[in-house]
Amino acid sequence: MEIINQYHQIAAVFIARVFLGLLFFFQGFDAIFNIKIKNVLATYEDMFQNKGIPSAFTKCAVWFTTYTELIGGILLILGLFEYWVLFILGLNVLIASIGFGMVTPMWDTRFVFPRLVLLLFLLLIPSDWNLWSLDYLFTKF
Repeated sequence: MEIINQYHQIAAVFIARVFLGLLFFFQGFDAIFNIKIKNVLATYEDMFQNKGIPSAFTKCAVWFTTYTELIGGILLILGLFEYWVLFILGLNVLIASIGFGMVTPMWDTRFVFPRLVLLLFLLLIPSDWNLWSLDYLFTKF
């Protein structure tokens, strides 16, 4: 029982980090390799142009969010550059929220909200709970 009490916080952080990484990774992977970025862009471009958002801004946002999800997800799974990745993915969530809010003010947050909660959890927990990561391994030696 002692070993469980010793590692439950570390395990919780590991599970939350890997789960969040998987959510972002698979979203980015799907957008890049299955749906294709041109199709993602085509889906949103007309909606945003009708709201007066320039096409160049939409393209930048789609490319940024898609690749930060893929790369950020991989880095979170590994536990590498974690705090930088969490800040960038936080920006990703804000950009997505602004975009969805502009198109549909009462948009369904069921896909974004769990990511936001896990992201905030990982930013708020004490860093000494995050021992099962490459960041910890590299800083330990």
